[in-house]
Amino acid sequence: MKSQFRGIYNGRTVLVTGHTGFKGSWLALWLKELGANVVGYALEEPPTEPSNYILSNMSQHITDIRGDIRDYEKLKGVLETYKPSIVFHLAAQPVVLNAFTMPHLTMETNAFGTVNMLEAIRQTGNVQALVSITTDKVYYNEEWLWGYRETDRLGGLDPYSASKAMAELAIASYRATYFAPENYAKHGVAIASTRAGNVIGGGDFADFRLVPDSMKALMAGKPIEIRNPLSVRPWQLVLEPLSGYLWLGYLLLQEGPAFAEAWNFGPLEIKGISAQEIVEELVFLWGSGKWVHTDPDFSKAETNYLRLSWEKANGRLGWRPVFTWKEALAEINTWFKALVAEEDMYEIGRQGIKKYTQRASELGLPWL
Repeated sequence: MKSQFRGIYNGRTVLVTGHTGFKGSWLALWLKELGANVVGYALEEPPTEPSNYILSNMSQHITDIRGDIRDYEKLKGVLETYKPSIVFHLAAQPVVLNAFTMPHLTMETNAFGTVNMLEAIRQTGNVQALVSITTDKVYYNEEWLWGYRETDRLGGLDPYSASKAMAELAIASYRATYFAPENYAKHGVAIASTRAGNVIGGGDFADFRLVPDSMKALMAGKPIEIRNPLSVRPWQLVLEPLSGYLWLGYLLLQEGPAFAEAWNFGPLEIKGISAQEIVEELVFLWGSGKWVHTDPDFSKAETNYLRLSWEKANGRLGWRPVFTWKEALAEINTWFKALVAEEDMYEIGRQGIKKYTQRASELGLPWL
């Protein structure tokens, strides 16, 4: 596995912020298997209980640092001490509904936390590449049937979407002002942002999310409760965008400013998949259970349709998604079945990555 992504992460020090979260813990695991010296920076407690980070015993495999992304001095100190050559910035307040009750915390974390990272990189001078993860919700939702492109209008109206759009503006500002491509020979830093939506996978226990809520209900033998069965989302397995982040990181390190811009990573299906289709497939895979529609009038802060176009990533990076939505759900089912059976979840995660990369290899993707 260490030869993936042209072997660039083998022996390299990599900082992952938000490494105790769902996506961050999967990224840390993959990087560890790639041979990286992974340094994680996250809040004192994982964002959920249980968590993929704890269940996979990740603290035994990486350097685990606890701190707040809003603490600029501590973050800067981590960069000075460990001198990572690349940073994957995932630390965030990631729950849309929580942002309504905590708008200040959400914006301070998502927007100004990103500014802290950018400024720490500017002041320390060790980092060569930054891959900053935002969200598909940075786009102003026009309810289009086609996918949003990287050049489309930013700026959702709810606090969460606005906070992530603010982060994108900060990234663009720092890139233009301090890390301009034309001055790369002087500063040596390449910065990119990435956008993905409705990422699902084993180990996600977050509240107010369809797949985690469904799996928790199935494990407990309770009905799956759905607010809006017709809500359509661009569901994709967590390893899909992570493969994009890692490949983009390779290109930033190798070719610098040629790829220092915004990138979408979306699912295989052009047509979105409804919440009802998702839960019915999960019930089928689990072998038992049912779902109920609990709130027909619910509409707060949720959009009927928002899909990303990944044509740019496909054309310029050679990236493409690997699994269909049903294959993604099968992987999730495998993970949670293993959890119930009390198997080694680090090994289950490693096997999941191996299966994904085998399929990617069959498709001839360039990062293998």
